[in-house]
Amino acid sequence: MPDEDNNQQLSLGFGHPTEEPETSRGTAEDAGEVLEWVCHPAKRNRLLTAAVSLLIVVIVIVVYAMTYSVLFTILAFLIMTGSLAAFFFPTRYTLTEKEIFVKTATQNLHKKWSQYRTYYPDRNGILLSPFARPSRLENFRGLYIRFWNNRDDVVAYVKKMIEKGGTMTDGEN
Repeated sequence: MPDEDNNQQLSLGFGHPTEEPETSRGTAEDAGEVLEWVCHPAKRNRLLTAAVSLLIVVIVIVVYAMTYSVLFTILAFLIMTGSLAAFFFPTRYTLTEKEIFVKTATQNLHKKWSQYRTYYPDRNGILLSPFARPSRLENFRGLYIRFWNNRDDVVAYVKKMIEKGGTMTDGEN
């Protein structure tokens, strides 16, 4: 009879669909301290999710009414849903002492802490920037990490990891 740890190891990293995503702190043997959570904006505001879904349906209907093309209708649906994938589908964040892992519906990112020199927290998340001073390029080259009822934990962890790298600037100061 396999033990529970092995079952979770084979689960591809997805929790039970009905469980509430929570922030967890723990230690992995090779990663040191780990901060992990799942962010799913569509679950946070059901009214907004319904409005956005209705908007997609209306746009798809309008595209079909204007073109009478099933191909364009499917394409419109895919483009609208794909552009809002970060909203509709959950994103899993795992911060270890060496790397940052971001798993979305469409991609897996693995970034090293050494790539980032500054951070800028805001209401919804924190921007990790590779630049020592504010730059117009940081929105393109940086990494935005969304909070999920864990703002203080994430900001403290990011501050600790950026300070380890040697250069640190907090965008709030």
